[in-house]
Amino acid sequence: MRSLPPLNALHTFEVAARHLSFQQAAEELDVTSTAISHQIKLLEDYLEVSLFRRRPRPLSLTEAGQLLYPVVRESLDSIAEAITQLKQVPISTTLTVSVTTVFAAKWLVPRLAEFQRTHPEIDLRLQTSNDVVNLQRQTVDLAIRYGKGNYPGLAVRPLMSDRFVPICSPRLLENNHPIRKPDDVVHYPLLHFEWIHFGIDAPDWKNWFSATGLNTVVPDHGLKFNEESLAIQAAIAGQGIALCSTVHVADDVALGFLVQPLNVMLDGFNYSAVYLENHPKEVLILKFIDWLVEMAGHVS
Repeated sequence: MRSLPPLNALHTFEVAARHLSFQQAAEELDVTSTAISHQIKLLEDYLEVSLFRRRPRPLSLTEAGQLLYPVVRESLDSIAEAITQLKQVPISTTLTVSVTTVFAAKWLVPRLAEFQRTHPEIDLRLQTSNDVVNLQRQTVDLAIRYGKGNYPGLAVRPLMSDRFVPICSPRLLENNHPIRKPDDVVHYPLLHFEWIHFGIDAPDWKNWFSATGLNTVVPDHGLKFNEESLAIQAAIAGQGIALCSTVHVADDVALGFLVQPLNVMLDGFNYSAVYLENHPKEVLILKFIDWLVEMAGHVS
């Protein structure tokens, strides 16, 4: 581990040694001569050597000061040059976005061609995860989070809310028991997926049956998945009825791959874009968020 004196004291020494005058050093650094003397004394105490001969005038460097001065001057010049070069380096145009797997697959990715067409200057990188990422680590620039919308310490832009409805393949209903009321769904296999973060508030089959007044139904049969997108694909394949987000199934319903046999819905939660205030890529972040808000406005 390096043992170094305070940088401010080294900087003060370099200026005073260059001018061989505490007064001129004070003028350059816009401080008092007393402050210059204090910093030099601090450095001399740290090094346990004298750096200046103060008497007789004029001010001059000791042998130790003559040894230290060119090294400090060169080091500070190197630091200044590196900082100048650093400021000239353009900010990366890559924007890394964390998003849940199902939202990426069923809503975001099918729309990204439009974003790339309107913002070719931004290189988008999606990182899918159902876990909450720590934005303070700065490996991710922006996160699209799903929940109740309370994200302290972050800038938050609401995007959209969803609801959960029964969906299935139209082929499943052909020549089978019609679905006209909630208890008709018990004639079909139910497709389930895990809710990790919302506990008893999750919009799942148990709460759906409870909302319809069918509290005696125990909806624990059928295929179970760890991810909603798998339940959607199973529904498309005609393997049963899934209770899924209107946001996630909107495209498949529009294309006729899925139908909504009942209009009984459960409220879901909110999608929000979150990021750190004063992020160095804030211009890129806001362009992407504005596009997300525009796309979310098309959600029925």
